[in-house]
Amino acid sequence: MNPDSLALGAVILVALTSVYIFISKDWRFSVGALAIQYIGVFILASISWPMELAAVKMVAGWMAAAILGIAMAYVPEAWSEQERFLRFGTAFRVLAAGSLSLAITSLVLHSVEWFPNLSIPIRWGSFFLIGIGLLQLSLTSHPLRVVVGLLTTLSGFEVIYAAVESSTLVTGLLAVVTLGLALVGTYLIIGPTMEANP
Repeated sequence: MNPDSLALGAVILVALTSVYIFISKDWRFSVGALAIQYIGVFILASISWPMELAAVKMVAGWMAAAILGIAMAYVPEAWSEQERFLRFGTAFRVLAAGSLSLAITSLVLHSVEWFPNLSIPIRWGSFFLIGIGLLQLSLTSHPLRVVVGLLTTLSGFEVIYAAVESSTLVTGLLAVVTLGLALVGTYLIIGPTMEANP
């Protein structure tokens, strides 16, 4: 398969999954979309890195999604309580994601001077992940949505970093950060029920 078409497919994959996570109201599908999103991150990272290093990102992302899924399965009522008080509806979220997509398109086309070594698919995928992740963080306080927003933003940074540097140590450290965020999110999800039931 042509590398350019593979990179374009990865950009479409991360864009669709990140928007779906942003507008989804079911935690199961959000966690599943996060796992699928890491396949796109793997493809974008493998453009610049060897497959072994890029696979570390995918495996760490899958483990983080599994950890968050297990935590939510333990306390499913935490999601329904938070979703009842959700301030912004689906229509607003779709409109916000669409507006952000236009801004990211403009930024990608005018960022050649900032990142001359990055190809357009890498810039598009990384900027989209960072933008949607930050948008998710700005509109919610639910621990699962916050952690998924942080993981999405970190994934965008990792795609940019993969194109700039190929350090094995930093790859391992970023995988530890990904798993650490998932564990912190698990504590924030399960913690209130532990206090309520000593």
